[in-house]
Amino acid sequence: MKNLRTHGKSTIVWVLMGLMVLGLGGFGVTSFSGGSTSIGSVGDTTITAEDYARALRNQMNAYQQQTGQALSMAQAQAIGLPHAVQSQLITSAALEEQARRIGVSVGDEKVRRTIAEAPAFQGPTGSFDRAAYADVLRRENLSEAEFEREVRTDEARLLIQRAVAGGVAAPMPVVETTAKWILERRDVAWRELTADMLPAPIADPDEETLKAWHSANADRFTAPELRKITYAWLTPEMLAPTVQLDEAALRAAYDANIAEYQRPEHRMVSRLVFPSAEEAEAAKAQIDAGTAPFESFVLQRGLQPEDAELGEVSQADLGAAGEAVFASPETGVVGPVQTDLGPALFAVHAILEPVNVPFEQARQDLRAEAAVDRAARTIEERSAEYEDLLAGGASLEQVAEETELELGTIDWSADAAPAEGSIAGYQAFRDRAAQATEADFPELANLDDGGVFALRLDQIVPPTLRPFEEVRDEVEADWRRAEAHRQLLALAEEQRLSPAPAEGQPAPQWTAATDITRDGWIEGAPAEAVSRAFAMAEPGEVEILDAENRVVLLRLDAIHEAELTGEDALRISGAVQDRLGQSLQSDIFDYYARAVQRDAGITLDQQAINAINAQVQ
Repeated sequence: MKNLRTHGKSTIVWVLMGLMVLGLGGFGVTSFSGGSTSIGSVGDTTITAEDYARALRNQMNAYQQQTGQALSMAQAQAIGLPHAVQSQLITSAALEEQARRIGVSVGDEKVRRTIAEAPAFQGPTGSFDRAAYADVLRRENLSEAEFEREVRTDEARLLIQRAVAGGVAAPMPVVETTAKWILERRDVAWRELTADMLPAPIADPDEETLKAWHSANADRFTAPELRKITYAWLTPEMLAPTVQLDEAALRAAYDANIAEYQRPEHRMVSRLVFPSAEEAEAAKAQIDAGTAPFESFVLQRGLQPEDAELGEVSQADLGAAGEAVFASPETGVVGPVQTDLGPALFAVHAILEPVNVPFEQARQDLRAEAAVDRAARTIEERSAEYEDLLAGGASLEQVAEETELELGTIDWSADAAPAEGSIAGYQAFRDRAAQATEADFPELANLDDGGVFALRLDQIVPPTLRPFEEVRDEVEADWRRAEAHRQLLALAEEQRLSPAPAEGQPAPQWTAATDITRDGWIEGAPAEAVSRAFAMAEPGEVEILDAENRVVLLRLDAIHEAELTGEDALRISGAVQDRLGQSLQSDIFDYYARAVQRDAGITLDQQAINAINAQVQ
């Protein structure tokens, strides 16, 4: 539903609701229009360049804050943001013009109360802070008199808006009809027809039939556009075998990651501290006897099991209790053990064996990892050399001869899954391959693993119908699927019109789905089954559902009209009433605002608007 408040410029919205403090400090509002002080007017009410610049920047900042991405003016114009801001300001000016014409205004006390209650102007104690008030106005280049005049005008606009739409409510018959429609429930039954139900197997097609099918469904047998591409590339994995690493570098890498290779025994442990040793011993006795688990004592203390968990710990992590906890050869409860917090029981949930991988054993893995890292740095260092060669006019073939880059060719299609290890597996390559033209010169680009590549588009092969002889088996399989589906639809129509089974034949089995709602689903049936069920008019009606390459008979068994007296029904009815009321209020206000604009007349200075758009970045 539209928010009625967004139709206006509303200084109160900008400042009092916090939009003014979205990083607008220092944003100038002078000389936006090359000398013009307004972008237009409604009647005698002017829309100032200052108002437009501030509102536009506020909206752009709000958009950036919601999306987390910077928004340029070009992007703002692409999504229509400047036009939306202009529309809001025109509506606001129209209301201001109407308030002036009919003499609507508010008193000083209302202006004072509105400003004093604004969160933007409240200090640490929650009361009005004049210093904060003055600081915000200073940053927005507004005097107190100007701002208070805007507040008075805005409150007058709000009075008109409330008068126009405030008393509008949705008619109860409409609310009840809508709520009943939403809450109606239905019982249905369904059964799927499959190929094994057909009275006879699918007959073998002749060649002429298949050739006609091939021609009639050419899109299914057409090879996609192919782009013949030559590329040169280099990845850290490709360069790693040539990287030389000395023993000292490998030893340093081993020491830097020593925790992966040398690790003492760890255990998954929980701890529960007791007020006294006697209570801890009594709890241990019950645990050993099997009459109460460790977790029950945790719960008795008002804790959850996760509150007692210490996680994965070493013997040193447990201090004085470590020796006792790690002395146990298996999982279980240990203690009582005296700790700094008092006597405690420790539950050992799992024992993690120590890790002891000597340097000699880790050397090969270390070399592979270190070589890839060194190769990535080498590629980064040499990228300027590769770029210089390409910029100097060297072909990809020449670059491959003079550097470590490897040359390759590929027939690339956006629809094809890349082969394992192929350059087409990189998103950067796919993006550039899709955008390249035959006139482009190769340029160096980065891969996400630290590699680099450059490509040249040699030829574009347009989508081509594959010859019948090449795809005959695919054509026949496709024809058989379609023919089976056609016969199933015919069988479904026959059974829909004559639901009684033939003499001597068993009755078909239907799957019942009761009490379904419009936003529900029927387990196992196509998603469209629910909407079709609610489109059927009378119980006993049977429909054929052709969806998701399935043929389903759907039968409506019962319609349960909604009762609007229950708690859920009243809640939904209230929500419907609110939504319909808001929609009516919004529509009526829109009609009123347009009528005011039409009567007063609108003028816009597009040159001034363009000047502001050019400066707001």
